[in-house]
Amino acid sequence: MGGVQQLTGKVGRDLDEDMGAQAARVAVLNALATLSEGIGGLDRVRQIVKLTGYVNSAPGFTNQHIVMNGATALLLEVFGARGRHARGSIGVAELPLNNSVEVELIVEVEDGWGPAIEHEAD
Repeated sequence: MGGVQQLTGKVGRDLDEDMGAQAARVAVLNALATLSEGIGGLDRVRQIVKLTGYVNSAPGFTNQHIVMNGATALLLEVFGARGRHARGSIGVAELPLNNSVEVELIVEVEDGWGPAIEHEAD
C-alpha cells in the first residue's frame, strides 16, 4: 500500500520501549491508510472495536502492553471517543521483514461502506 517504512528489530534488544511505541504508531498509521482506501475515507469509521498488537520481542521482554500504548494513543488522537477500543498485546519471536510491531484492527464502519462498484447491464 505504499505505507511508511516500519521500524525493524526486536523490542527489548534492538529498540527500547519508546522506539517500540513509535513502531506501533507507524503500524497503526499504515493500517489506517489501508482502511481509508478500502472504505472511502476515515470519516466512515463509527468505532475502533479492537486492536491486537504483535510485538517482535527479545527473550525476556514482557512490556508489550507498554509498546502498544503508542498505537492506542494514536487511535484516540485521530478518532477521539470513537477510537476507544478493546486491546490485546502479544509478544512474538519473529515478524515478517523483521518488523518490530504488526497490528490488526477490527473496525465498525457506517452502512454502505466501500468504494462504489459499477456494474454494466447486459
